[in-house]
Amino acid sequence: MGDSGFASSTHTDSQSHKETDTPLLTHRRRGKFKQIHLQPIQLMTMAYESGVNLFDTAEVYAAGKAETERGLSRKHIIEGLKGSLQRLQLEYVDVVFANRPDTNTPMEEIVRAMTYVINQGMSMYWGTSRWTAMEIMEAYSVARQFNLIPPVCEQAEYHLFQREKVEVQLPELYHKIGVGAMTWSPLACGIITGKYQNGIPETSRASMKSYQWLKEKIVSEDGRKQQAKLKELGHIAEKLGCTLPQLAVAWCLRNEGVSSVLLGSSSPEQLTENLGSIQFLPKMTSHVVSDIDHILGNKPYSKKEYRS
Repeated sequence: MGDSGFASSTHTDSQSHKETDTPLLTHRRRGKFKQIHLQPIQLMTMAYESGVNLFDTAEVYAAGKAETERGLSRKHIIEGLKGSLQRLQLEYVDVVFANRPDTNTPMEEIVRAMTYVINQGMSMYWGTSRWTAMEIMEAYSVARQFNLIPPVCEQAEYHLFQREKVEVQLPELYHKIGVGAMTWSPLACGIITGKYQNGIPETSRASMKSYQWLKEKIVSEDGRKQQAKLKELGHIAEKLGCTLPQLAVAWCLRNEGVSSVLLGSSSPEQLTENLGSIQFLPKMTSHVVSDIDHILGNKPYSKKEYRS
């Protein structure tokens, strides 16, 4: 492997990076709009030169079908990772992710396949993405039972309006079996950027037919309430001297249970803004976080907190 890292997925999602330590910010490479000429090489170069050393990419980003058609069978995991390595021109990746659970494949088969690709030198570790805590525990139990390799991290959605899994469920798994958290969608598909506060811009993804679900979410009653809260959060961002997206990403990073945040940028300007979030991390004081929680009103509580 060279100096940088990549993530690629079949119904596996493989990632590699420059150093052993997982970076705070990770760049997710995926297509977004047909009408915009993206420059992925430029974006990846900018990200790398800014200190990002892990890149996430997957089959499903380009084709959109492989992930749902072939699942997590041993055959697909092995062939999919081999194909990813050939396309990336790498000998191995650091982490290969099983993206979404597959109820049609026995857990033992999945864990054995992941153990195989690691033992063959194709990946250093394996993780899960969008799995429930129960499914992750099952994989861990199977690994312990048959002396196989368990998953080391979970990719989970995490942002201002989606909190319980990362703040309650995954910390319990971390303390029990050592599974870490790599989070994605810190801006909630663009909702948290504030661009939808005055309607649906024609150039936004919510205006596309394939994103009708996003448009419906934004214009719903809950969506309007979210936009009102974002307007209040904008005042906090202004006081801190950052943008609303930077506040949102820094808020994700302030969680000690989050190892890395996946960013999806479609322009150099977006990437620069997102990467700038790190400089505002020291400003995420307990007082600021408390003010944010007060506005959101959605802080989840663990069983321990309920008992106390």
